Amino acid sequence: MFELILKISLFFLALSILVTFYRLIKGPSIPDRIQALDTIGITSIAAVAVSSVILRTHAFFEVILLIGILSFIGTLAFARFLERGVAIEPKRPE
Repeated sequence: MFELILKISLFFLALSILVTFYRLIKGPSIPDRIQALDTIGITSIAAVAVSSVILRTHAFFEVILLIGILSFIGTLAFARFLERGVAIEPKRPE
């Protein structure tokens, strides 16, 4: 019974990732697309965690951590790009 609930939740997580991809492509503005990317990152973390519980393994914990870090850095880079126009500023001569 517990495994069935986990598989159903994995299905709904995959469905929400697909719906969020639609928002990523169709999004009316750039901030909507950035939020869609962040949502995809968070939802993929949840999907990997549920898959880890279904498979009864601890091997995916590093993958969860890596997805979280990359999603956070990506969101920061896009926010900086929107604020300043560049993601990485060139060094100023002293």
